[in-house]
Amino acid sequence: MNPKKLVIASRESLLAMWQAKHIQGRLKALYPDCEVEILGMTTRGDRILDRTLSKVGGKGLFVKELEQSLQDGRADLAVHSIKDVPMDLPEGFALAAISERANPFDAFVSNRYARLEEMPEGAVVGTSSLRREAQLRARYPHLLIKPLRGNVQTRLSKLDNGEYDAIILAAAGLQRLELDERIRMILSESDSLPAAGQGALGIEIATHREDLYEVLKPLNHDTTHACVTAERALARALGGSCQVPLAAYCTEETGC
Repeated sequence: MNPKKLVIASRESLLAMWQAKHIQGRLKALYPDCEVEILGMTTRGDRILDRTLSKVGGKGLFVKELEQSLQDGRADLAVHSIKDVPMDLPEGFALAAISERANPFDAFVSNRYARLEEMPEGAVVGTSSLRREAQLRARYPHLLIKPLRGNVQTRLSKLDNGEYDAIILAAAGLQRLELDERIRMILSESDSLPAAGQGALGIEIATHREDLYEVLKPLNHDTTHACVTAERALARALGGSCQVPLAAYCTEETGC
């Protein structure tokens, strides 16, 4: 099937738009005669920056507006960072494809310290994630962990303004925005086990659009899909949400 036009729903942050444009480029390469547009929008999660996600409704705040655009026909598909997608999608929606995973780990970003273990007692680390906070508190109880909200640029600006001594961000986001030079170190699994699906992009559709499964199938990466599905299943079984500090990371082993 060769579609004539596809509309991608996306948040309007630089990172989200990079991700949408990445999928747009792949679709144009697959279907040269197809017009592929991006519908940018600001979600409730983007607007609420003074409270942590665990206190204002969780990850669903980043996807509800995009899902509404799928439901009312303004968009055909929505592109998400899988780690920001709730473990249970609302009825009538599905992940039609999961792209090949980029770097799944967290990055340590600091203007003062080269490594996390070098930080002295009372040094301030910013993170928006209960998962990251719990692991940092367990391994580095001498550090002061403070909430950090906003897009990548906003978080880096707060670091540069001296509000934090270091911040923890997803490495994939920094690398996609060509901000590799801001990364002082990639955190190991023992320091910060990733969130379920971290580093992968998910393509969501309304389930009544059965025509899109075949269209989007070439974007799916089988190994990533299997690993992310396992991670999300574990997180779902353990009640994973923004209110639970839960990590999950799966890799494929050959020859078993």
